[in-house]
Amino acid sequence: MIKSLRFAAGVAVAALVSGSFMAPLAAQAGAPTDTMLNEQVKSYDWVRPQADFVRKAVMIPMRDGTKLFTVIIYRKGTTDGPMLLSRTPYDADKSSTRNRSQRIEEVLPVMDADFVDDGYIRVYQDVRGLDGSEGDYVMNRPLRGPLNKTKVDHATDAYDTIDWLVKNVKESNGKVGIIGSSYLGFTSLMALVDPHPALKAAVPQSPMVDGWMGDDWFHNGAFRTFGFDYDLGQTVKKGGGAVPKGTGDEYAAYLAAGSAGDYARAYGLLDLPVVRKVLEHPSYDAWWQGQAVDKLLGARKLTVPTMLVVGQWDQEDSYGAPAVYHALEPQDANNDMVSLVIGPWRHSQVNYEARELGPLKWEGDTGAQFRQQYLKPFFDCHLKTNAPKCDTPPVLTYATGDNRWEVSQKWPAGDYTPLYLTANSGLSWTKGEVGSDSYVSDPAKPVPMLPRPIHMQGDEWRTWLVHDQRFVDGRPDVLSYTTGVLDKPVHIKGAPKVDLRAATSGQDSDYVVKLIDVYPEENSANPTMAGYQLGIGIEIFRGRYANGFATPAALEPGKTYAFQWTLPNVNHVFLPGHKIMVQVQSSLFPLYDRNPQSWVPSIMNAKPADYVKATETIHRGGDAASAVWLPIAKD
Repeated sequence: MIKSLRFAAGVAVAALVSGSFMAPLAAQAGAPTDTMLNEQVKSYDWVRPQADFVRKAVMIPMRDGTKLFTVIIYRKGTTDGPMLLSRTPYDADKSSTRNRSQRIEEVLPVMDADFVDDGYIRVYQDVRGLDGSEGDYVMNRPLRGPLNKTKVDHATDAYDTIDWLVKNVKESNGKVGIIGSSYLGFTSLMALVDPHPALKAAVPQSPMVDGWMGDDWFHNGAFRTFGFDYDLGQTVKKGGGAVPKGTGDEYAAYLAAGSAGDYARAYGLLDLPVVRKVLEHPSYDAWWQGQAVDKLLGARKLTVPTMLVVGQWDQEDSYGAPAVYHALEPQDANNDMVSLVIGPWRHSQVNYEARELGPLKWEGDTGAQFRQQYLKPFFDCHLKTNAPKCDTPPVLTYATGDNRWEVSQKWPAGDYTPLYLTANSGLSWTKGEVGSDSYVSDPAKPVPMLPRPIHMQGDEWRTWLVHDQRFVDGRPDVLSYTTGVLDKPVHIKGAPKVDLRAATSGQDSDYVVKLIDVYPEENSANPTMAGYQLGIGIEIFRGRYANGFATPAALEPGKTYAFQWTLPNVNHVFLPGHKIMVQVQSSLFPLYDRNPQSWVPSIMNAKPADYVKATETIHRGGDAASAVWLPIAKD
């Protein structure tokens, strides 16, 4: 609160009131009426006395002396309150302040309202080196050890923060939970490494877990170009933001630039240490493996109850939560320490209103349903004094198609059954006759991820995974295989597995497989979805890693390889009257960089002459039967 205003030296402030007349202040002080005063004020406390909450900003010291900026906020009168912590690289001050209301539900993010209304204390903290915190910033700072020679990391910072909170927040009950999505999901997971005894529960949402295998920077070896914009915005103090390539078609911009390395050089991105690191490690080497959080946690005993959350159509971090679940679940003998949640969401949509995604409509606000019926009860039973009994589902997923929440005891919850590619662009539960289909993949004309012009931002980016795939169906470099009309539902619960038997005329190739729900051509009840080709799972595989992700090698032209990978985890019902489709192609641009299809040691540094056409042959039937294995549930 501002108690006084200080003016320039020698200027006296007075107010002489005579009747209704107030003389000018400068004149009363005897100063010239044209004196120019500094009208800037150092600060303003926007939390007014009438606010129904207390908001404190503190600097919490870490073990190395670095202090981290932390916002603590709770409703006035709170006592014995559990603390809910989020550690963020996205400005704790702004993240904790949706607007400057004097009502706590309006100030904090939407997902916080149910907690602070029930006596929780909300805590947001800037990670070291960003915004209000001291220290050096390192993107996804590795755990102390071979890749981090210092004595501090996100695990120690979380420990030291929690230690300070339980000793200094007198309104708390001494119990702490941690939550956050994306990068905040990563910091939530890191808090589980040698956790503080007061950390009683964790909910990592869409966490960044393995940046090479399937989260932000690569998927199965294919580089995700949008990472350049994130790197520039995240690691530059002045002049950061989006790469300055203009506002035109990103497909054209990336195509004109060439390789990822040439793109980085053209826009001065090699000045960023994080960009250089990624370009220097195109394969799954020790640098990437040493940062894989699922491996780090799987090698430790799980002592903190953990709920892992991800969206079925998460466009950024679909890999991490299920990977950590599978790493930790073997330790969970009683099926009550680690749980998995898959909702019908895009990236981080769990924390917002979630009634729809693109053209898809759900039964109510699925985000609020989850938060109120499952998330808060999970924290309540672990954090509250005199806590209620825990009743957390081992696996909670939303069955899209039928649009309902389902509880399972394990994941995957279906039995894997092959759906084979067959002649005449068909799909069948039996292998069918031996044969093959071919297409020419031309790096000069890569298959787009969306209809052009492409802008990988806003709603276009958030919903691209549910975009109608008819825009590429029929292209000569895309193969589409389809079942007949289904006469009964096909319910899948798990991560579909791709077993693609393919050969290339080149020395390297990418393969993209899409599992698609084809809606009936006539749908008067919902015309928007008539004939719609809805992507249920879309994923890429870089061919040079056929023999191991750490050992890239040239493909032998004409040799048939078994390219095997998984699609994202889903709970989906293909309804009667629909069809199942599988599309196969060799590019998904500009989300993923182009494969030159000739052999180069690093695709990051491919030159224009390296990009060549190649004939891709997909085999069917016999001993080389291509299939997508579906985890079919027995309803």
